Amino acid sequence: MRKTAMNRMLILWVVTLLAPAAANAERSQDFGEHVVHFNAISTHFLAPEVAGNYSIRRSPSQALINVAVLKKGMGTAGQPVVARVTGTATNLAGQQTKLTMREIREGGAIYYIDTFRVNNGETLNFELDVKPAEVEQSLSVVFRQQFFTE
Repeated sequence: MRKTAMNRMLILWVVTLLAPAAANAERSQDFGEHVVHFNAISTHFLAPEVAGNYSIRRSPSQALINVAVLKKGMGTAGQPVVARVTGTATNLAGQQTKLTMREIREGGAIYYIDTFRVNNGETLNFELDVKPAEVEQSLSVVFRQQFFTE
């Protein structure tokens, strides 16, 4: 069972980081002791079984944001840590969507996801507030993503 859960988590993470590869290369921001990995894609790119496992509706007009926080460690890719992740997605007209991130734990992995509606050609500015459990100050992540639904 644990191997299945890790496989599902790995598939979701790879899909969100690599699909479509040219438009959405892996994004991360280094904060010294921690690295925050993040990405946003259309849920249409998720494999049906992955979307089903996470109760995500696949649609070109539905997008997914995925955030993971790793604590750096010598000789490792980093250790996943629990964090409070909140944020907003704001379009160029100033319309704002509050992100309600849900925590996913599978095996040793911890990540945070949310879905939201997008229009064709829409550009969203994301502002994330990430607070690892053992840190007093929040980490601020800001990025921009354009979505295509056709």
